[in-house]
Amino acid sequence: MAVMDGGRPSIYPTLLYADAKAAIRQLTEAFGFTEASMYESDENGVGTVLHAELVQGNGAVMLGSKGRGGVFDSAMKDAGPTGVYVVVDDVDTHHQRAVDHGAEILMPPTDQDYGSRDYMARDLEGNIWSFGTYAPEIRA
Repeated sequence: MAVMDGGRPSIYPTLLYADAKAAIRQLTEAFGFTEASMYESDENGVGTVLHAELVQGNGAVMLGSKGRGGVFDSAMKDAGPTGVYVVVDDVDTHHQRAVDHGAEILMPPTDQDYGSRDYMARDLEGNIWSFGTYAPEIRA
């Protein structure tokens, strides 16, 4: 079992995008992620994102470009959209930012029976992002 070190998350959702640069723009501009790192290849004059890490709060997501080869790219070839849940402090402000940047909103901010307030959006390539106040306590 991995030991958490220095507050680092032990789980990272990992996504591949046909246009990873557009995904990074949307995730940072509309959804408030911060780009922590990005490694690119410039094969044939096309900028391919080999690996990028985007941070939100104390979590992160890793992403890259589809079609660059390798085991992970091959395994993800026929994968469908994925869903990722991200904890945010102010759902309404976060939602408004997404709206202001043209994100497709699937569910506006909604109070849930289990005490969370959250909303749901779809990114440019069909992945579902939920943002809310529910933050389950993880016990070892």
